[in-house]
Amino acid sequence: MILDGRAAAAALRERLKQRVARLASAGVKPGLVMIRVGEDRASAVYVRSKERAARKLEIESRTLVLPAETQQRQVVEVLRELNVDAAVHGILLQLPLPDHLAAEELLAIVDPAKDVDGFHPVSVGRLCLGLPGFVSATPLGILRLLQHYRVEIAGRHVVVLGRSRIVGRPLANLLSTKGPAGDATVTLCHSRTRDLAAMTRTAEILIAAIGQRHFVGREMVAPGATVVDVGIHSEPDPARPGKRLIRGDVDTAAVAEIAGAISPVPGGVGPMTVTCLLENTVWAAEQAARRAS
Repeated sequence: MILDGRAAAAALRERLKQRVARLASAGVKPGLVMIRVGEDRASAVYVRSKERAARKLEIESRTLVLPAETQQRQVVEVLRELNVDAAVHGILLQLPLPDHLAAEELLAIVDPAKDVDGFHPVSVGRLCLGLPGFVSATPLGILRLLQHYRVEIAGRHVVVLGRSRIVGRPLANLLSTKGPAGDATVTLCHSRTRDLAAMTRTAEILIAAIGQRHFVGREMVAPGATVVDVGIHSEPDPARPGKRLIRGDVDTAAVAEIAGAISPVPGGVGPMTVTCLLENTVWAAEQAARRAS
């Protein structure tokens, strides 16, 4: 089975449209502001994709592009202004930032009620405690993808390959949380895990977020396992000069011969990540409307 992220994202957007319509009937329009510092090409492309998706859902989205030489205190001032702007429900500080900026300090300035990226210490803490709150868009997108295809999570052994604070760690917490969206037994593997292939072969659900092209081959996958590929790697296309190919952390062609289900790259987790950022923004607007009523 192919875990088609485009189809799952389209279904999620239809549900979000209904929630946006209910907010509109109450006079509320979800507002998202993204801040990009400098001219990182990949960041610019990613932000534009978020803007397009937001417009389709009638979410008020705008991007503030700050010069690469912008200083820490200036970014802090921008964030504090957005924190008190009632028309802004979600704030996203696009990473990576220029080296002279302290990303962790800036992320902590964002109002936790507007932290739609799920990176604020309050959001991370609530996730670890199993309390309602914002979940980073990629882990949430993976969960929504599995739910869309009715992949059973509860009671199953999930191996998460990669321990980043953006994907691996929050995902392990999310899938092990008590409740209908979790209850998995989760093993978090990384570069220091001994006999990694033996460990990944125990997974009923294997999630590859290790950041290495085609790292996962068929020898690392149990027959019938569900495999979710989070990796994104761009390389020249030898058949089309000037064009590029997008690869994942999984050798899809080899693993598809043995896996029971697999997400493609591109078209798997990527579309879900963007849509789940918007889901967080809609939820932030709903929470703000409740507080105001």
